[in-house]
Amino acid sequence: MRLWNFWLNSFILASQYNPPRFVELLMLMVAIAMLIVAIILPDRPYLVLGLSLVVGASISILVREAIAPSPQTKVTRLTALLLLFISFYGFVDLLYTL
Repeated sequence: MRLWNFWLNSFILASQYNPPRFVELLMLMVAIAMLIVAIILPDRPYLVLGLSLVVGASISILVREAIAPSPQTKVTRLTALLLLFISFYGFVDLLYTL
């Protein structure tokens, strides 16, 4: 029970300290879950939802880094751009399979 209390307090503290980064983290965690479900159950809605969440989170990261740069700006921007390109590739591939 102590472990769950620690995780709950950590999530609450993270959401209060930096809310945009916390929302981006939640979006990416749900996107990962949706993409895993899309691998297990090959349904298009799970794949589209997962890719959409990745696109939204990566655009949010790029906007946040443009407004208030962090110490690791280059790595964060590169990762967000990589996620964005992979997501767009997934959408294009999904369109060609229709």
